[in-house]
Parts: sequence; structure tokens; C-alpha cells
Amino acid sequence: MEVVIVPDASAGGELIAEAIAALLSRKPDALLGVATGSTPLPIYQALAAKVRSGAVDASDARICQLDEYVGLPAGHPESYRSVVLREVVEPLGLSEKSFMGPDGSAEDVQAACEAYDKALAEAGGVDLQLLGIGTDGHIGFNEPCSSLASRTRIKTLTEQTRLDNARFFDDDIAQVPHHVITQGIGTILDSRHPILLATGEGKAEAVARTVEGPVASVVPASALQLHPHATVVVDEAAASKLKLADYFRATYAAKPQWQGL
Repeated sequence: MEVVIVPDASAGGELIAEAIAALLSRKPDALLGVATGSTPLPIYQALAAKVRSGAVDASDARICQLDEYVGLPAGHPESYRSVVLREVVEPLGLSEKSFMGPDGSAEDVQAACEAYDKALAEAGGVDLQLLGIGTDGHIGFNEPCSSLASRTRIKTLTEQTRLDNARFFDDDIAQVPHHVITQGIGTILDSRHPILLATGEGKAEAVARTVEGPVASVVPASALQLHPHATVVVDEAAASKLKLADYFRATYAAKPQWQGL
């Protein structure tokens, strides 16, 4: 696991956007796994700016969702399909044909989970998977004590996660669904390059447990330690509880530029 400490969220977004740009130059039809929430917005904004300037050609890129609420209609403004279309697909100048995600309104949710997991594999696998991290260490919606081998499935959200997400529902937790479809930890680890971005002091404890703690299901993000090419990008606030912060800074500063992330 590589840990990169950046000054702030904007710098983290620019760094990861550069990694995506490099990937698209090598593989124009790369499948990009995207996360929702406020943390990855600097990535999407930086990438869209590169597309507008002509520095990046994303016309053949493909986009896939990390997770989706169960029970919200596809057109609901806070369904993750709507959010991804609004924040990623449209700003990159892509069409819905380039986008794939699980069906959270399916009558048979379990079948929808299995179908999405299969679709990702049939698409050639996710080339770069963007991740955020919850204050409890979850990735996607794999809450603490999720199986480290789990596949795409339905999960029940904890009260804390629903509280965290209430800000997207007029601060009304009653509007936040109780269930989601999420890529499992095993599914996430199938991606060729997972990149986790964490910003703010509120994520510092989760980051420290993910990076420096033992691999344990109680901290789902710690499973990234098992991946051969996982990257964790954190701002100074989110890095504030890392005991090896100086080591991470020194190793990244000495890294050959040609290696990228």
C-alpha cells in the first residue's frame, strides 16, 4: 500500500485526476469505478477541467458505480445513478451508454447484485476504482465486520452511516434508505488499482487504522493492505494520526516521477 500525503483536498483531487489521465492515455476505454459523496468531487472537477482543456480525451472511457441505494427510483436526485450522471458522466462529456451500475429498484435485489458483479467481470474488470472511507473505516457500504471476501450484495446501513448521509437528504435521517447494493470487499480487491482519497480530521482515525493497523473485518478498508497496487491519498488533516507520516512523505518524495501513482 502506498500512502501519499498532500496539502489539501484540491491537491489530492489533482493528483488522482492526473493518474486517471495517464491511465486513459494508455487505455482509452478504461473502466473507471467511481464513488459518491463530497470527498471525490475535487477529482471529478480536476478531471473535467482537463477534458475541457483538451489535455485528456475521455470519449471512450467507461464509468461504473461502487454502490447504490435500495428502494430509490433511478431518477431520484440522490440515487447514486443520478449523482454519478450529474457529477461524473455529464461533466466528462460522456453518454449514459458509457455508464453501468446496479439496479437498486429491482424487484429481485439479490439477482441484481449477482448480475452487476458478473457484468463487471464481463466488462474486463475495473481498471481504477476510486474509494472514500467512512468514519468507521467502511469502503463502499461494506460496514465493519463485512467479509473480506464479499461480493456485490445488499447491506443494511448502520445508524452512523445514515446520520453521515442525512446531509444529502435535507438533514432528515428518515429519508435515508436503510439498505444499499454495494460492491463487496472481494469485488473491490479485483480492481487493478484501487485509490482511496480521505480528507479532513474526522477521517484521521479511520485512515490510521486502515494503513497502520492489522487487516481486520472490523476496519473494512484495511483489506486494501492485501492489494498489490493500492494507493491511499490523504490531506494533512486526515494524515494527522499516522505514526509513519514522515516515512510516507520521504518515500513519496524519493519516488521516480515516471512511476506515477
